[in-house]
Amino acid sequence: MTKFSRKRLLGAVVPLVAAGPLARVAFAETERSATHEGHDQTHAPEGHAAMIGTEAPSIPRSPAIDALLTPPPALPHQPGRVRDYTLVARDVEIEVAQGIYYPAWTYNGTAPGPVIRATEDDLLRVQFRNEGEHPHTIHFHGIHPANMDGVFEIIPTGGEFTYEFPARPWGMHLYHCHSTPLKKHIHKGLYGAFIIDPPKPRKPAQELVMVLNGFDTDGDGGNNFYAANGPAFYYARYPIRVSRSQTVRIYLANLTEFDLINSFHLHGDFFRYYHTGREEVVEYTDTIMLCQGERGILEIDFANTGRYMFHAHQSEFTELGWMGFFDVVE
Repeated sequence: MTKFSRKRLLGAVVPLVAAGPLARVAFAETERSATHEGHDQTHAPEGHAAMIGTEAPSIPRSPAIDALLTPPPALPHQPGRVRDYTLVARDVEIEVAQGIYYPAWTYNGTAPGPVIRATEDDLLRVQFRNEGEHPHTIHFHGIHPANMDGVFEIIPTGGEFTYEFPARPWGMHLYHCHSTPLKKHIHKGLYGAFIIDPPKPRKPAQELVMVLNGFDTDGDGGNNFYAANGPAFYYARYPIRVSRSQTVRIYLANLTEFDLINSFHLHGDFFRYYHTGREEVVEYTDTIMLCQGERGILEIDFANTGRYMFHAHQSEFTELGWMGFFDVVE
């Protein structure tokens, strides 16, 4: 496969207002008929100004990717209850954009890995097995003993380790590999969402998880694609159906390596944002910025039905895959 630098990709990629498939336009040397001296001359299809549905250049529908969007159900407060999970580090080639494959390091075969969820005061037990070619760990954000921190407990190929600690504090957290070089182990795909529910249950809502990520497909230390939960443009190709009559709660985490800031912007409405998933700090807005490792919870009560876009408010990230739509219905 021909390698493309980030600068070259941005010069060739069809922006949001274009309709052609990304793989054909951005990655084929001969497909330059729509440009003149490096300046894009393409135009939006008449009627709208964004790719959606079959116009969006994403991968075929994937049950494994779909499963990342919906977290396990919250359980009532029951101190001492054991919550068991198994994470396996595997080297897997994944499709990160239409026709573009990436040699990822993953937990359980996807990047991000599966959602880990517990209620505060549960005993979290995560059995980790390393089937990859490199030493790996799991570092959980939160409060736990030093020997469960994933810094000194380096697990070699073929090794196993069990992380076990009380789940606290409640909020929206994350986990990732902490082997060195750290930036490589994270950007290769070893990360995921970690939710700890409060003792007093949150109000009912349609719950979603979005882990913001990027992929450096040419190894130059800059991302060529951006996304939420893995493949570029996935939620533009397959909009997320939600109900206007029910609160939509999004557990959001930023695991984008190389770029200092990522963001989430919602069209046509506002949301309540709880920093780190805590109710002590609430913001009412339509755009939030997240540094690397920052996370929180968004709650949206849509005022109207229809298709509402969401994306990074760094336009470059949007045009390289980090965008999608809510299909709001009654």
